[in-house]
Formats: sequence, C-alpha cells, structure tokens
Amino acid sequence: MRTFWAVFAGVAISLAPCTARAEANDAAPVADASAPTYTLRYKFQPGQVLRWQVEHRAEIRTTVGGTTQTAETISGSIKAWRVISVEENGNATFEHLVESVEMRQKLAGRQDVYYNSQTDKQPPSGFEQVAANVGVTLTIFTVDNRGAILRREDKRSQPNNQTGQITIPLPDEAVAVGHTWSRPYDIEVTLKTGELKSIKTRQRFTLAEVTGDVARIEIATEILTPIHDPAIEAQLIQRESAGTVQFDIAAGRIVGQQIDLDKSVVGYAGEGSSLRYITRFSEELLDAEQAAPGTENRAAGGPRKPAARRPIGPGLPPGLVVGGTSDSKGAIGDRTASRKLNNTRR
Repeated sequence: MRTFWAVFAGVAISLAPCTARAEANDAAPVADASAPTYTLRYKFQPGQVLRWQVEHRAEIRTTVGGTTQTAETISGSIKAWRVISVEENGNATFEHLVESVEMRQKLAGRQDVYYNSQTDKQPPSGFEQVAANVGVTLTIFTVDNRGAILRREDKRSQPNNQTGQITIPLPDEAVAVGHTWSRPYDIEVTLKTGELKSIKTRQRFTLAEVTGDVARIEIATEILTPIHDPAIEAQLIQRESAGTVQFDIAAGRIVGQQIDLDKSVVGYAGEGSSLRYITRFSEELLDAEQAAPGTENRAAGGPRKPAARRPIGPGLPPGLVVGGTSDSKGAIGDRTASRKLNNTRR
C-alpha cells in the first residue's frame, strides 16, 4: 500500500523539490518597453485559512518479459494552509495539513482498494499511516512573498524524504507577458549499481497572459544533464511536469493549477520492456461557500472541521484513461511509478 501513501504525500508538494530562489532566464525574449508589467507577490493575513481541492490521477503501464501490468490510482483531498503570522516584509508562517482524503487504487489481478477519511472509521490494512496524517499539522513553513522557503519544520515524517518546494517561485522584478524565469534543482536517481547520481534540471516558468487580475503561468521541466540510459529516463519522467498555474495577482495566491504528463520509455528494464506513465494533478482554490460551515478564516489553534469535497470517481472530468493525456505534479515529485518500477525489476 506504499503507492497510496505516495499519492497522499503528493498533495503537500506542489512543484519541483528545490528551495532555491527563482532566476531570470538569460535566453528570455526582450519585452516591449511599452508593454504593461506585473508584480507577482504572495499575500497572506494572520488567521487566514486557505483551502484547495486537490485531485491526482495516475496510470502506470509496464511491460517486461512479454507481461504487461497496469496500476491506477485516484485521490481527492482538501489541502489547507492555516496562516499563523505575517511579518511586515510579507514573510508568512503557516501550518500545512490535509483535512480529508479519498483514495482508490486498482492493481491488475488484485481487488480494488478504497479509503475515505470522512466515512471510514477504520482504514484498510496498510493505510494506517494515511489515516493518521489526516486532520493534523504535517509541516510548518515560513516563506517570503516570492515563494522561497525560509524555514521548514516537519511535524510528521515525510515518505521518501519528500521535502520539496510547496509553491511556485515568483520573479523578483515586475514582468511583462512573455517573460520567463527558472529555478534550477537536482534530482537523484539510482543507478544499476545501487549508487546515486545527481541529474541537473530546471523548472521553467513563463507569464503567458493576464486576464483581469488573474495571471496564467506556464511551467515545464527541462533536463540539463545528457541522458543515455532508459532506466534513468524512466525515473526522471516521474519527476517532470508541464502545465499551467492560475495566479490571482490582487489576492496574491494560486487559485488553480493543472499539471499533465503522458510519457513512455522503451528498454528501461531490458530488451522488450516499456513504461508508460500518465498522470494529471489539479488544484482549485475553494471559496468560503465551498468550505464546511464554521471553517472559514479560523484563528490558528481553532477546531478543525473538514471542508466539503467533491467525490472522486465518475464525477471527475475524464483525462487519465488509456490513450488520454494527463500534476503535477503529475506531477510533482510523485514516487508512485518508482515503486512500480522497482517491483517490476524484481
């Protein structure tokens, strides 16, 4: 059941695992001097509670030795940030938690497994850690108004050392539509010898358009280290992301994002082997009317009450079916496929 826990943990991490400041892109096109510019900054208020509906779907198909196996996971959850304090310079400290989660896992040849934290008094065997991490503070973060992590305190153990960035970095300067910035980071992959190798990558961000107060930011992962080994490539595709983020400039927060990935690797586990990894990660900010009564703008330390959440399953929009294209996220640091790959290699 470790696969399920990986999906659950993914709601805590929005994008690439890095705490470095965003960098301007040297190759970015020169903007029209007369074009309007926009200052992108996160804005928080003490006692504020922000909630997002998070949905993550993944399908992994592996073929080794003429045998094909398929694993599918679907998760829906409510992610919450409870703002503890905000300094004059905009640095904000907040608690991150998952208020509710609903998960379904389907493995070829096995019975489907389902868990809903709001209705199931006891989790299925193997899901005890998931249940124990719902409704409690997972991490306390301090971030500046451009999204850089200044301090992090994990209250619960993070599986597989998933201690990545929690939101996208914003540029230091005011920027025009078309401006590009990036954030470098390293990904560790495991070689056949068992040794770890660091792969240099960067996440690229582009201000694609601004409609009213909402900026649409495109994101994409670029692998900088030359890769000639399919086994390494199979590990990297789980960490890549491509999609869009909707950022409310006036409110200073992400109001939505969708990250898709549909990639294949041939020969990752010998001749005739193949891997296809399809995933979609989406996130939507909930307003006060969508949250459960009594949960809006609670002061830190107040009683927690899970927000209303749409059920997973047929009610969700299609996208992660065979042949479809799929977070980030998925996105973003998800380890589901790596476990599947390790099991296949055995």
